[in-house]
Amino acid sequence: MSLIQVRMEDLKYPIGKFEIIEPIATEDLNEWIDILDTLPKKLTELTQNLDQDQLDTPYRDGGWTIRQVVHHLADSHYNSYIRFKWTLTEDQPVIKAYYEDRWAGLHDYEAPIEWSLDAIKSLHKKWVYLLKGLDSKALKRTFIHPEGNRIISLEKNIGLYAWHSEHHLAHIRNLLKRKGWL
Repeated sequence: MSLIQVRMEDLKYPIGKFEIIEPIATEDLNEWIDILDTLPKKLTELTQNLDQDQLDTPYRDGGWTIRQVVHHLADSHYNSYIRFKWTLTEDQPVIKAYYEDRWAGLHDYEAPIEWSLDAIKSLHKKWVYLLKGLDSKALKRTFIHPEGNRIISLEKNIGLYAWHSEHHLAHIRNLLKRKGWL
């Protein structure tokens, strides 16, 4: 792999690709839930002093802008929350996948980020409250992701969205450092 390919991979996956730890321990779940709990504050702090031009700067060539990343986090995490609710109330539901790139191209991704920051703050309070109330049996419940018919447990999905949170925070943080905005 060339230096350019390695660099692009670092920009695309600044904390590495998602890998699940198995078996999943209670300490892992608590750490992941804490990441979800603190995402709204961390995201707000990272973006609060950025001007419109900075918000419209992509985190890498061909990547989303900071504004798009913030709106994506809201949409993605709402989708995940709904998947949790389906899984807790239905027997191994097949969840609905969506085209994240197409969503990011819609005009609402040009809206003020405060709207998505407010949504993330509210959603994460409710989501973390739900997660903290789940017992080990509920955490083992599964859904089917239609891409590859993968069976995914709720406990694994908590880890995925903790990683997702840190992944996009790193996109923004790394861009701010490279540009000298942090």
